[in-house]
Amino acid sequence: MLARRFTIVCLLMSLFGMLFAILVAEAGHSARSWERPVPALSAS
Repeated sequence: MLARRFTIVCLLMSLFGMLFAILVAEAGHSARSWERPVPALSAS
């Protein structure tokens, strides 16, 4: 019973961890895409 609860908790934590990692990766990617066009436009 304890092993089953531990397995369920680990699976849920890994699922939420993966979702959080995807959100952080998307937020970092969008911030970089905002920074890149500005020097390109000012250099032209």
